[in-house]
Amino acid sequence: MNRRTGHLILAAAATAITAAALPGTASADIAPPPVCVKSTDVTGPAFDVKQCNVSDVDQFRAGLENNGNAYCGPASLYNVLHYFAKDRNAPVGWLTTDLRNVDPKNPAQYNLVTNSIGRIGVDAKYDGGTKMGNLRTAFDIATGKARNAGWATGTGNISSHTSQDFSGDLAKRLNSGSVQLVYGRYKAGPTTGSLERNGGHIVTVVAAKGDFGGNTVQLKLADPGRAGDHGDEGYLNDQSAYESLDVTLTKRSINEYVPVDDDVNTTEDESLQPGTYRTVTRWELTGPRYIGTTRQMVETFNWFAMAPPVG
Repeated sequence: MNRRTGHLILAAAATAITAAALPGTASADIAPPPVCVKSTDVTGPAFDVKQCNVSDVDQFRAGLENNGNAYCGPASLYNVLHYFAKDRNAPVGWLTTDLRNVDPKNPAQYNLVTNSIGRIGVDAKYDGGTKMGNLRTAFDIATGKARNAGWATGTGNISSHTSQDFSGDLAKRLNSGSVQLVYGRYKAGPTTGSLERNGGHIVTVVAAKGDFGGNTVQLKLADPGRAGDHGDEGYLNDQSAYESLDVTLTKRSINEYVPVDDDVNTTEDESLQPGTYRTVTRWELTGPRYIGTTRQMVETFNWFAMAPPVG
């Protein structure tokens, strides 16, 4: 008996026990999972945006390099592409793979989803990680069939440091499409009060609620790296249950230390040279599932849009 079958048997047994303990309770009295309700409020001083049909695929998978440890970029972009396929009925995919016909929750299609995430990694020039600009290129490749069929597509990037209203921009872009957000993990820098980037992570945004021009915003995330079954037996071959993780972003001005990268084309080790400091605006991400030894600072987001042919 595999883990999934075992869960189904236990769930059925629990339902039977509940029904037995509560005479007169019919199966119809058991409330189904809540249905996603889309929200599109971007008028007035506040915004409340929520997208439905957003998948939440796991990045940790057998078959990907290092079991997908650094595939958060391709996995979160898969969520973006699958959203447009399901929500807009857009012809998105590669060769014979059409994401309109794919259900990541279907165990029979698990390997197909894994191969698609790998394909996104190739198109995004995965090299142990992926860059936001290369992920936008991968989006353009995956939506090529749609443009050939008359669809219009668009994509871009907005920085937390240069945007005048970062959370408001995020809400408006999410309202018209899908958003892929990156945060850096920051450790203490060399001097008191400074911070130094020590890696990062990329997620898909599902919902945003806050005030235009405000300093905080509430988000719901589809996070490919925080599956509920992570580490359980068989988790590398099994899609976890979808989740929308609650987080708060708070606007910060930080003193960032930027070390010097070593140039592999020279004999000198440039990383031994002193780095520089800069003052930048970031949005600190906090939440019940985001507690660790570093501080999470949101840096930029990629936005994506698709519109069907006119006429």
